[in-house]
Amino acid sequence: MQAFKTLTGTAIPFGAENIDTDVIIPGQFLKTITRTGLGKVAFTAIRKDPENIFDTERNKGAPILIAGDNFGCGSSREHAPWALADMGMRAIIAPSFADIFSGNAFKNGMLLVVLPQEQIDRLMEVAATDPITIDLENQVVTTPYQDRFSFPMDPFRKHCLVNGLDEIGLSMAMGDDIGTYEQRIAGNRPWISGAASGTGAAA
Repeated sequence: MQAFKTLTGTAIPFGAENIDTDVIIPGQFLKTITRTGLGKVAFTAIRKDPENIFDTERNKGAPILIAGDNFGCGSSREHAPWALADMGMRAIIAPSFADIFSGNAFKNGMLLVVLPQEQIDRLMEVAATDPITIDLENQVVTTPYQDRFSFPMDPFRKHCLVNGLDEIGLSMAMGDDIGTYEQRIAGNRPWISGAASGTGAAA
């Protein structure tokens, strides 16, 4: 998983509330089990309008999305963060997120930033013309106009994102501890660890 420390870039001032996962990635595109190729069909209904906000020259491939309240509600489909990531997004800023979407986004290395609506409104205004910066290590969102908005972050999720650790990475980081534990079990309870196999015990 790619580490997330500081990100500066174009933010799409979307702002719509109660965007569910079916809007993000419609059900007819869920047959795939790969994480690539979904970006082109994300927000299908919205992007039918040739002047939609996602496909403007400025916003195409933008790494940040500014959304409205309750973003990601609806079903538990993990394809939603897959599709957003395939569009190029690495962070979403909104007043709130649906719980299951939040968990899925985190597991896919995406940062979700929660800010009050008045700060969202200000970022929407700035994003129309200027980039914004998200500093995860210091937990602030800033703009070229000296705006500085602090956001809360779960310490465990912050640790994983800053260090680029998914579930496999977390396990690998504990390799020495796991090895020590296995050696101790092999000595104390060989019948559990398998160390006793081949010693002549009855099958």
